[in-house]
Amino acid sequence: MHDELIAQAQAWLTEDPDPDTRAELARLIDAQDTAELAARFSGTLQFGTAGLRGELGAGPMRMNRSVVIRAAAGLAAYLRKQGTPHGDDTAGLVVIGYDARHKSHDFALDTAAVMVGAGLRAAILPRPLPTPVLAFAIRHLGAVAGVEVTASHNPPRDNGYKVYLGDGSQIVPPADIDIAAEIAAVPSLTTVRRPTEGWDTLDDSVLDAYLARTDAVLAKDSPRTARTVYTAMHGVGKDVLLAAFARAGFPEPALVTEQADPDPEFPTVAFPNPEEPGAMDLAFAKARETAPDLIIANDPDADRCAVAVQDGTDWRMLRGDEVGALLAAHLVRRGATGTFAESIVSSSLLGRIAGKAGLPHVETLTGFKWIARVEGLRYGYEEALGYCVDPDGVRDKDGITAALLITELASRLKEEGRTLLDLLDDLAVEHGLHATDQLSVRVQDLSLIAAAMRRLREQPPTELAGLRITRTDDLTQGTDDLPPTDGLRYTLDGARVIVRPSGTEPKLKCYLEVVIPVASHTDLPAARAKATDLLESIKRDLSTAAGI
Repeated sequence: MHDELIAQAQAWLTEDPDPDTRAELARLIDAQDTAELAARFSGTLQFGTAGLRGELGAGPMRMNRSVVIRAAAGLAAYLRKQGTPHGDDTAGLVVIGYDARHKSHDFALDTAAVMVGAGLRAAILPRPLPTPVLAFAIRHLGAVAGVEVTASHNPPRDNGYKVYLGDGSQIVPPADIDIAAEIAAVPSLTTVRRPTEGWDTLDDSVLDAYLARTDAVLAKDSPRTARTVYTAMHGVGKDVLLAAFARAGFPEPALVTEQADPDPEFPTVAFPNPEEPGAMDLAFAKARETAPDLIIANDPDADRCAVAVQDGTDWRMLRGDEVGALLAAHLVRRGATGTFAESIVSSSLLGRIAGKAGLPHVETLTGFKWIARVEGLRYGYEEALGYCVDPDGVRDKDGITAALLITELASRLKEEGRTLLDLLDDLAVEHGLHATDQLSVRVQDLSLIAAAMRRLREQPPTELAGLRITRTDDLTQGTDDLPPTDGLRYTLDGARVIVRPSGTEPKLKCYLEVVIPVASHTDLPAARAKATDLLESIKRDLSTAAGI
């Protein structure tokens, strides 16, 4: 086994085009570090509906140029087999975006080279830009596919590779399976043509077109008075968001300067995700200094938008479900028509809002690759801070346009002497208090997640927090409305729980919701206290049932 592992590593080393990972792998081989080599060569990083995502480093189980070149070759082969023109002036265009993480630009250049080598055309965005700019550019430029090199809000050591097709939406099955098969069929990097030129580097006209499109997000002559604090979380959102806010006529956001510029080390946060504990501390500090109406945060590739508000004497993050409901209520008041969609793990409040407005409502599997494909989509969101407020412009979550829309809503409420929290109170009285929470367990050993799911299936709970489970859906079987996925859904008297492994991180995620009827505004404090107690009890009982 030892000799076989060393031989495998040496074979990989001979093909590796990157001096950094070559040196890394050579050190491991020289040190005969079989434990680390086994971790790198225990399989291959799997291409799925999230594309690729993993830790940077040498070997097939890490993100590196060798893995990316193979992925690009597989995508190119898939596109050609789909009948995409190639090899002449009518060749299909693949547009490529990238964030500011380590190796992102290298991975983008490699992708462009592989596409050109396969007879396709390739164009790279002019610099690190938000993922929604790439999603917009695909349809704007008439591309047959798009690639975004990003690991979104993952830790600094990670990178990723997200694939879109020509409709501007992320891939869904069976495209992911077909592309993975083409990747696996690449015999050797030596067979992949990679010319040193032939692709285009786009100018700012595509960004200008994206910014012009943001005009469609806001109502004509709406108030634009809300003052914001903004953090880019060391990512690529700042310049685009500031340009969009200036174009809209909002006051210039006060920046969290320590996090304003791209930095692949993400030095001020443990995880560059606004949902993680401590990530918003600097933004809260800035808000205490400047007393804005709200705080806006993007994640590093700016496809997500977090919102925080003053609650009493201090600041707090709104949950994704709260922002999702606020934006929905705002669009309804503006007279929006079309389908409102959300993932199954998001709050059922959206369905109540849409139903009262007489609008269609659809639930999808988790992920914007599903939400974006809903027919007649007008608005879509998922609880993980993702919002699609302009599907005709961007068929994906977009943290820039979501920030514009929530700031417009805050401005309108400000003119009325009200706040976002006041509107949330109104929604609770109108539709019932929909309180959501999450039990999220990060693991080193992925088998723990599989064991927890197996335990829940073999010994299913009959009640949680004293509430009887009235229905259990094993989502691996699919439903009338949903394709199969690895997940469990429990319907309780006045509550709902969904358990699923994360598709992008080593986490088991449990999504909880309780609904408490509220007769009047004076009943809200008691309803919130009851909801908090129920959610905590459900978490405890679910944790015990799953053995986590």
